[in-house]
Amino acid sequence: MADLKITALHKYYGGVHAVRGINLEIPAGEFTVLVGQSGCGKSTLLRTIAGLEELDKGSIEIGGEVVHHLPPRDRDIAMVFQNYALYPYMKVFDNIAFGLRSRKTPKAEIGPKVDRAAGMLGIHHLLDRYPRQLSGGQLQRVAIGRAIVRNARLYLFDEPLSNLDAQLRDEMRGEIKRLHQELGKTMIYVTHDQIEAMTMADRIVLMRDGVIEQAGAPLDLFERPATKYVAGFLGSPSMNFVEARLVAHGGGLGTLLDDGTALPLPPSRSEKLSGRIDQSVILGLRPEHMNRAHPGESRSGLAHYAATIELLQPTGSRTYATFKLGGTDVVAELQPHDVTQINQKIELSIDMNRAVLVDPSTEKVL
Repeated sequence: MADLKITALHKYYGGVHAVRGINLEIPAGEFTVLVGQSGCGKSTLLRTIAGLEELDKGSIEIGGEVVHHLPPRDRDIAMVFQNYALYPYMKVFDNIAFGLRSRKTPKAEIGPKVDRAAGMLGIHHLLDRYPRQLSGGQLQRVAIGRAIVRNARLYLFDEPLSNLDAQLRDEMRGEIKRLHQELGKTMIYVTHDQIEAMTMADRIVLMRDGVIEQAGAPLDLFERPATKYVAGFLGSPSMNFVEARLVAHGGGLGTLLDDGTALPLPPSRSEKLSGRIDQSVILGLRPEHMNRAHPGESRSGLAHYAATIELLQPTGSRTYATFKLGGTDVVAELQPHDVTQINQKIELSIDMNRAVLVDPSTEKVL
């Protein structure tokens, strides 16, 4: 187990500046997830840590040792790839044992190490099969087994679940998280899936255009996003954004929408934003913070809105209802029977305590 320190790391591909001055420290034993849209630089950063790509500027330290000048095999890193990268002519046992043999591990130690890894992953019954005889989920377990059998200082995962169907992804997320808890090793996991990031990470590093947009514990990023990009990236369905203007309302402030609707802000928010009256803002509302209003319901920061439902998407446990708010299509996450048909009118309560207000000129959260 080792910590990782990245300092002022840059990576270019010709004229493309793929990674731009990344500074990142990952404590020993932490499960860190690098997340972001395709092309944001997350896989490039991971491959540079592994030594599969050479950095152009900066440094990489693992366990206090500078390693960016070392070849991959000398960095003591184990990596799990998206495409499994198994040898098709070797049985599962030999695929898992390959790294041990290449490092000249004593023969007497190989069998017990493979058995332990296979036991942790529930693949003992597959050890005598070839990769062509396995399902996608089984192949991924073998690839993970080949990595964890090595007892490396650092474990890297490059979108390992993207080729699996939804149910298998759910299962494997739990398997990898459980492995981390059992092994206690430092793990860095790359994904474009914000659900994977939220459910697996001790810390999320959200990247955008080669830089870190925000890093922190999953709930910190979800509840206290620093920018509109972070607020919109995390959450499913994603946050709704509506153009508005801050105005005086009921002794405090409210957000005035294009259709003339004013949604009052709670006193604590009004006081903080008092110097921005009459300024434009972007109002961010998560679907789960809009609910069917109940008679007599009233508390600070709760705004009511009469919505006409234009689209319904029932999922069984929840119903996603689309309606116009300030002329913009927004989605509310409701209980299954709160609304049953389109064009139905429903009174919604909007929790303005949880609203996000964004400066449209900087896209930073106010």
